[in-house]
Formats: sequence, structure tokens, C-alpha cells
Amino acid sequence: MTARILIVDDDDQIRNSIQEFLTILDFKTYSAESAEQALSFLKTRAVDVIITDIIMNGMDGLEMTRIIKDTYDTDIIVITGYTGDYSYEEAINKGADDFIFKPVRFEELLLRLKRVLRERKLTRERAEILEKLKELAITDDLTKLYNSRHFYEQLANEINRFNRYQRPLSLLLIDVDHFKEFNDTYGHLEGDKVLHKVAGLITSCLRAMDTGYRYGGEEFTVILPETNSDAAMAVAERINNVVKNELFIEGIQKDLSVSIGVTQYLPGELLTDFVCRADKAMYMAKDGGRNRTALLLP
Repeated sequence: MTARILIVDDDDQIRNSIQEFLTILDFKTYSAESAEQALSFLKTRAVDVIITDIIMNGMDGLEMTRIIKDTYDTDIIVITGYTGDYSYEEAINKGADDFIFKPVRFEELLLRLKRVLRERKLTRERAEILEKLKELAITDDLTKLYNSRHFYEQLANEINRFNRYQRPLSLLLIDVDHFKEFNDTYGHLEGDKVLHKVAGLITSCLRAMDTGYRYGGEEFTVILPETNSDAAMAVAERINNVVKNELFIEGIQKDLSVSIGVTQYLPGELLTDFVCRADKAMYMAKDGGRNRTALLLP
């Protein structure tokens, strides 16, 4: 992708010459004759690097740099001819990524621009890698749902949110019925396919604010913020029906079902008690004949 460069300078000759030089080198260039014009431009257009003079009419380049760094994902190279008035340290402390003295030599400007763009690319790549690693750490590899570790972290967050806003919070605990028998009959590979498909069916029944997790083995959990027990029961019944009506092995009519425990959070209770009650509700569903949902209130 061609780098997008915004040149900001109230000297028409300098601004135009830098823009012409970079345009010849196939950069996508824009220009602004003041900091105010540059800030207005950035409200509607994104750029990779800004090259700006420090001394300009109105807002100076360092103040503009500070504002931009607080608001936009953009790197900045500042230019000054006043070596005694502004230091490299001051520019960097304001957020500048590099610093050039006038008169500007285009060869030096290009070297510094390439360095800033290279470091910008590396920073983004590192951020993407860290984000992927973070996602892997909280995601179950088989089902692609969040894992139990993240479940407990997120449930603690939701309980804290409940304590602030006093909005209802409910929890589902879901177990695939007779899963061991299925594995013994059809093999672990087909069993893994079932778990993956069940995870997808659960997700298809949830709102954007709801989150599903693989709790362990053939068990899943669902956190339902802003949801009372009646609404949670409706979600559980929906999950139960979609699983029951799904054909899990192509060409073989094999019915599978889930047992679902439903409960609502009690103000002030421990997280572990909340989860334990959902677990008890799930076993109530199993004891009641499986392929059903059971509600257990505090």
C-alpha cells in the first residue's frame, strides 16, 4: 500500500517542493498551509506520516503534534530552522517521531521518512502478533470459543459491572448428553466435529453482547449480561432446539441433545457460588431426563 503523507507548512515554496519531490517517488501526498487546516483534514482522511514545520502562523507544529498524537494513529516528522529555540528532546517529548533542521536536504528527508515508515510497519506487525497471541491464549483451539480461563475473567468483569449498574446477569451451563457413548461409537474425530458444531450452534443463538465459552470436555457456558432468568430460559430453550434438530453425522440419523442449567446472579454472592448454582441446575436437567433446560434461582 502506498504511504500517505501530509505536508504542513505555511511557506508555499517549501510545502510545494516537498510535495512535488515525494509525489515523484510515488508517495500519496496531501498538503496543508496551517496546523488548523491539517487538524481539519485529519477529521476525514487518514495519513501515515505528517511532515510539518514548527514555526507557523497560528498554532505551531509542536502543539499540533501533541494534539495529533493524542487523537490519531499517525507518525510525525518535524522540521525547524531555529536550532536554538527548539531541541530534539522537546520535539520527541511532544510525540514527534523524527526531527530535521532546515535547510531541508531531500536525500535526508527521504532517509528519515523511510525509517519512520519502516518502524511504523514493524510496530503494527508486532501489535498484530501480540493480538494474535493474546487471542490464542484465551481461545479454545477446537471450538474457537473462548476458554474457561477467559470465562472466569469475563464473568468477574460482568459481576463488577452488575455491582455498578445493578442490571440483571444470567448464566447458562450446557452439557452434551451421552457424549462419551457417542465418542465410543463413532470415534474421537467425529466427537470433535460434534463439539465444534455445537459451539457454532450455541453462538448462532446469542446476541452480540453475549459470550460463549468451552468450559471443559463437552461442557459449555454462556454469559448473558442484561438478562433476567426468564429471558435466559428463552435463550437456553433456543439452544436446546437447534441442537436437537441438527444432523451431526452426514448420512446417519443420530440425534444429539444438550442439558442446560440456567441461573441468575444474586447481588453480593461469590463468583464460585454463581457458577456452582448453574452447574447444579444443569444436573437437574440431566436428572430430569436430559434434552431439557432447568432453572435454579438463588
